[in-house]
Amino acid sequence: MKTLIVYYSLEGNTAQTAQEIAKELDADLLSLEPVKAYPTGKVSKFVWGGKSAVMSETPELKPYSCDIAAYDCIVLGFPVWASTIAPPLRTFIRNTDLKGKRIAAFACQTAGGADKAFIKLKGELGISDLAAELVLLDPKTKPDAGNAQKIREFCAALR
Repeated sequence: MKTLIVYYSLEGNTAQTAQEIAKELDADLLSLEPVKAYPTGKVSKFVWGGKSAVMSETPELKPYSCDIAAYDCIVLGFPVWASTIAPPLRTFIRNTDLKGKRIAAFACQTAGGADKAFIKLKGELGISDLAAELVLLDPKTKPDAGNAQKIREFCAALR
């Protein structure tokens, strides 16, 4: 089974996790980049990113080349913003035919909201279940020895 990990990362937590999962599953990576980058300042990222997430915005993405049809499994990765998925991932989902794909997802969060974000993600995808779900608490900035085991279990569910 060929796997693609599609992710958006603002501060590197989601990117780090995507790379670890890709290594474990021998998967390909697709990093989503909005044309207009989100700010990373303490207040501005929450104001601008939170508003964008709450308003279900779909920012324009920088061009990428990827044949989705070549993959059986798609793993979606995102930071949790205002208890929902990051807007660049929403753009990808709305612009990509994922019907017939096995879909899993992982979320990196600072405080909470991943459970609600997964519900909203499934709604965006038009599905009732994901093949696997993983939630990590800022794995890059707040390393936790248990994260490696959580990633292994997530990957095992996809094999």
